[in-house]
Amino acid sequence: MAKILLVDDTPANRVLAEKLLRIAGHSVMTAETGEGAVTSAKDQCPDLVLLDLGLPDFDGWEALRRIRATPETAALRVIAFTAHAMVGDKEKAIAAGFDGYMSKPIDVGTFAQTVGSFLA
Repeated sequence: MAKILLVDDTPANRVLAEKLLRIAGHSVMTAETGEGAVTSAKDQCPDLVLLDLGLPDFDGWEALRRIRATPETAALRVIAFTAHAMVGDKEKAIAAGFDGYMSKPIDVGTFAQTVGSFLA
């Protein structure tokens, strides 16, 4: 069981992903904004962060920069979790410092297994 921070500003996406992760036995915390992501990452010390790139206050790219700039959170495993699934986006995310990339919409049948692969 892992402690996962799920950051997504779309309620339907957040509820579905959270439910699937809980069914898989994970502890899940959620945030809806970039600021919430940065604060929760520092306060909760999750094993993994699923970070949406399109957030209402500042985007996931900036949230990642802030997470990486703080000694307490710099080494966290952060996965880009986005509907922006264009050719080259995965490579751009990895080059920016994300530890992985997942596109939405999620596949209900494989979502928890894919998240688990980032925990291994």
